[in-house]
Amino acid sequence: HRSAVGEISVFLVLDGHGEAGDLVSGFIKERFVAALASKPGFGEDMGGEGRTTAALRSTIAELEREIIGQPRVDTEFSGTTFVCAVIKGNQLICANIGDSRLTLGSYKDASKSALVARAVSIDHKPDLPAEKKRIVETGGRVFAVEYDDGIDGPPRVWLGHMDVPGLAMSRSLGDVVAHSAGVSSEPEFFYETIGQDAACLVFASDGLWEFMNDQ
Repeated sequence: HRSAVGEISVFLVLDGHGEAGDLVSGFIKERFVAALASKPGFGEDMGGEGRTTAALRSTIAELEREIIGQPRVDTEFSGTTFVCAVIKGNQLICANIGDSRLTLGSYKDASKSALVARAVSIDHKPDLPAEKKRIVETGGRVFAVEYDDGIDGPPRVWLGHMDVPGLAMSRSLGDVVAHSAGVSSEPEFFYETIGQDAACLVFASDGLWEFMNDQ
């Protein structure tokens, strides 16, 4: 995106779930960059809780309200994860909701013969202490299902009085029923200064991160 404040790159990955998950993720994906770029102050302040962070926060909230209000899309049990990075110069802001992840790969030394990986965002899993506390205080429950083979599944979010929706993340967009059990749509922000040793960024869903570590 080229703007009055210079060139800005925006990357995002969404991982829909539930019967209408593809519609939720597609709706947000198609509209996000244009909606973000229209916000006053976008790209002017890349530090802390500045204007670009505010633009990200308000854009995410507005698009979630819009998709929940779409009569053709049933978001009661459908939603999406969201991980995004805005990059201007060597400054990066990451906004994350759910268990997709942004990982940074940097050269280990000047020879550039090896890469070392580091997660930029934190996966929002229901058993993280702060996430579980919010869910329980809202009236939801967190537990894993034990399958017939004796192997436990991942921790999931359930209503206090009923074994639904069984969401395996503590934050998402959409998921109206899960939100009533304490699942949040609030993004968590991470800030990076990209050094000369930076080599690559990897944005991926839990379809990758459940089977491979960052490295």
